[in-house]
Amino acid sequence: MSFTDMLQAFGLEIPSPPYIVGAILFGIVGLAAWRHGRRAKLPRPKWIGVALMFYPYVTPQTWLMYLVGAGLCVWLYFVWQ
Repeated sequence: MSFTDMLQAFGLEIPSPPYIVGAILFGIVGLAAWRHGRRAKLPRPKWIGVALMFYPYVTPQTWLMYLVGAGLCVWLYFVWQ
């Protein structure tokens, strides 16, 4: 029994490479937004950054992660000062 088969037996699944790339990308953007919001004392970019860093942990599908991440990035673009 391979490691992947053992994980699937427990109901776990290894994420696909596009999912991992998206999670890292949105995490980096979120970290930058959080740091900017914290330094400039702006609550909106700070909390959008927190959302960008942590929402990939609760989105099960890759397409949904990219859709929500793109929406949060567009929102961040308009509130960044």
